[in-house]
Amino acid sequence: MVFQPNTQILITGGTGSFGKSFLKEIVNNYPEVSRIVIYSRDEVKQWELKLKFPKEKYPQIRFFLGDVRDKSRLKLALEGIDVVVHAAALKQVPTAEYNPIEFIKTNVNGAQNLIESCVETKVKTLIALSTDKAAAPVNLYGASKLCSDKLFIAANNIVGNRELKFSVVRYGNVMGSRGSVIPFFLEVSKKGVIPITDLRMTRFNISLDDGVKMVTSAIKNSLGGEIFVPKIPSYKVVDVAEAIGPSCEKKIVGIRPGEKIHEEMITISDSTNTFNLNDNYIILPNDDLYKKRYQRSGIELTPVEEGFSYNSGTNDDFLSIEQIRKLIVENIDKQFKPV
Repeated sequence: MVFQPNTQILITGGTGSFGKSFLKEIVNNYPEVSRIVIYSRDEVKQWELKLKFPKEKYPQIRFFLGDVRDKSRLKLALEGIDVVVHAAALKQVPTAEYNPIEFIKTNVNGAQNLIESCVETKVKTLIALSTDKAAAPVNLYGASKLCSDKLFIAANNIVGNRELKFSVVRYGNVMGSRGSVIPFFLEVSKKGVIPITDLRMTRFNISLDDGVKMVTSAIKNSLGGEIFVPKIPSYKVVDVAEAIGPSCEKKIVGIRPGEKIHEEMITISDSTNTFNLNDNYIILPNDDLYKKRYQRSGIELTPVEEGFSYNSGTNDDFLSIEQIRKLIVENIDKQFKPV
């Protein structure tokens, strides 16, 4: 069982792409969850979500308007909450380069506010969503998420005798999420031209459904202090363009500020504390305490080989053009036809 009877959950950034998919998964498959709080700062998106999940049919859903920058509001929202899924973040790479302090206020200060609020209430589990851009970051967004990851993992040092654990889920581009490349290419392909930053560019890929399943698995299995990293495929951005618009002109526009050719989820430096665990890797803090927790639980951890890194450009698993087209139909647009 993932959740104990009468579990209460709060989702920060609950009106985003992940939050909505996670909410749907919980109400459809986990009746033992007695209350779900959607915590976000956009009243219009909350109103739109209320229309899809009306109170008469879903009395367990609550909507709490607030910002992770506001600790007192967070603490109030966390009263009675057992599990927190932290999906709130500012994410657009070019916007972060131009407005760095705003990203720090939300992604870093907001993370610390949430940690302190969890410690001061009776939360038992927090799972924070991260990004491949947090590994060896070259942009402000990635740097802010790396700092956020470090805060959440280190928070396990201050829980004392509380029944509280903090863990992180780090994955790649979510197929179909707002602002991601595939919806953008689908839209611009209607004009006959698809802009490509660099022909060499690759990215990791995960569906929203798989991202949700990974978070529910982390809620069930985390012992505290892990960064969970899924074993997922990569794609070439030029193959995505070809899958969507084979007849479109592919215009090379150059790399945007703060953008990488390839993304990493595990760096060589992380490899000494990285372990295989079924369909995931886990990165543990450099402290034997965390490895001993797994030993006591009877879960065998297999270290990765020395010098291992998990890079979208050297990944063993790449999606073909046809596989990309199939995934677009399954996850984004059932009526999709290449242009």
